[in-house]
Amino acid sequence: MPSLTTPDGTALFYRDYGIGRPVVFVHSMLMSSDMWQHQMLHLVGHGYRAVAYDRRGHGRSDDPGRGHDFDTLADDLAALLDRLDLTDVTLVGHSMGGGEVIRYLTRHGGHRVARIALVGATAPYLGVDPQLADALLHQLRTDYGRWVADNAALSFGADLPGCDIPQLEQDATIRDWMRVSLHAAVECTRANLAADFRAEAGAIALPTLILHGDNDAFAPLETCGQRSAELIPHSKLVVYRNASHMLHLSHRPQLNEDLLSFAGS
Repeated sequence: MPSLTTPDGTALFYRDYGIGRPVVFVHSMLMSSDMWQHQMLHLVGHGYRAVAYDRRGHGRSDDPGRGHDFDTLADDLAALLDRLDLTDVTLVGHSMGGGEVIRYLTRHGGHRVARIALVGATAPYLGVDPQLADALLHQLRTDYGRWVADNAALSFGADLPGCDIPQLEQDATIRDWMRVSLHAAVECTRANLAADFRAEAGAIALPTLILHGDNDAFAPLETCGQRSAELIPHSKLVVYRNASHMLHLSHRPQLNEDLLSFAGS
């Protein structure tokens, strides 16, 4: 099982498929790199190298019980790019992963990166009321399974026309959510709720593709996708109609083609 060790001794699982210009995927909070397998295969089939890894506390990576702040998570991404010595990279981040991509550029610069894609990203700023944030963190700590059960359909966009996700894929996604470390789930949620990337987004000088659902309940289009497009100078916003948060499932063909076109731009 391929893995790398970060400076603080945490082993991170990663996949590295194909050859060619690299596209590196950063997955959503609570999930793992499994979410990107269809996008990786699509890109590899068109001559790209596709890399994805499991965030600490997620999937097959170590669960050190620390380092779930954005600085450390961005450093983990840097360790991967350095280990594989990747350049001319297209960085793709979903949900919380979008914030990790932005913080990576802030802390490590863009010398390895050619362009970034933010897919249903929670950046630049969620602005959740502190009392609601505390209530969510309490629910995750005390009844995580109930939270997953109550929010899965909303995440999938179950009531939206065209969001026909096979039940087996929904079940696999829920299993992914349920195997995350509870500590990582709580601490990543805490970091994500408090994060404010507005100043950092405005400083991004790379071509940026923003892909966002118009019915995203977890990263509202108005405060996330549209706001990122307003702040990032060289950005393009593509709104997916009748789409919620899990674009890699509900709008897979469109997402695959949009990423392929952008990686080749």
